Amino acid sequence: MEVPFSDTLRSQPRWVLLLLSLGLFQVSRLSLSFLRWIYTFFLRPPKHLLDYGQWAIITGPTDGIGKAMAFELARQGLSLILVGRNPDKLKSVSAAIQAELRNVEVVTVVFDLAGDIPNGVRRLKMAIENLDVGVLVNNAGVCYDAPKYLHELEEKMYTDLVKVNMESLTEITRAVLPQMVRKKKGAIANLGSGSVVILPSYPMFAVYTATKGYVDALSRSLHHEYKSTGIDIHCQTPAFAVTKMVPDKRHSFFNSTPEEYAPPAVRAVGYGTSILPYWRHSMLNYLAKQAPERILNEWFLRNALNQREKVH
Repeated sequence: MEVPFSDTLRSQPRWVLLLLSLGLFQVSRLSLSFLRWIYTFFLRPPKHLLDYGQWAIITGPTDGIGKAMAFELARQGLSLILVGRNPDKLKSVSAAIQAELRNVEVVTVVFDLAGDIPNGVRRLKMAIENLDVGVLVNNAGVCYDAPKYLHELEEKMYTDLVKVNMESLTEITRAVLPQMVRKKKGAIANLGSGSVVILPSYPMFAVYTATKGYVDALSRSLHHEYKSTGIDIHCQTPAFAVTKMVPDKRHSFFNSTPEEYAPPAVRAVGYGTSILPYWRHSMLNYLAKQAPERILNEWFLRNALNQREKVH
């Protein structure tokens, strides 16, 4: 005679039932996490960015991720304020955007984020004074030209890292926030780095990683500081991308192009606090968290030293 499954369960020792319960709980938890991941990266509808305002500011829009995100924001119907140091490159990108999207207005502001920050902020304030700015993307950033020990870091590179990645980003945010606070809506996306949230450390790029850690910490605090005012603020932490800023320019499954990164990055604006917008970078983050920190630290140090030997 066949014994009912329920009776079989009841006949088991309590510790077996406890293990089964814990196993079922873990499977359910993992299943829910996977479904949440699928929804976030493939099913969640993007925010309607025009609800924040007609104009978007983006810094560092002439190359790499910034340029790709500028085009993507324009495709969403937003007019653009492009902020960068090279007037010729700004004009070139502006013309390219308007050639593709004829109804999009583009304003350019020449602002060397590693130079005279007060004057640059003053010009930006004048440019946006009568514009309905709804979105700010603090994309501009500086990285090492090659792996370096801290004591080898040139004074100019050190100063540029601090001024561009921290000081200018903060001052531009301070300049834009009052308008958003008055109208009780806005979205700010600060570009951090996966080296802060994915990796346990990033040897030979210490100051760069520290400045991006500042961006992440600032964004987290501002998110909670301003969320009750209708302003959505987050830090995007992309993993490696093929840009002029990074030493490793090899394209791979995890090492994305700016054109691959930009669409999910724009779709994610308005969501979360500290986020990885691109699904491949999220997978890399999961895999990195499974590896022992000691092994990762040694691998990235060895990789940096190998890059350093090629340069020298």
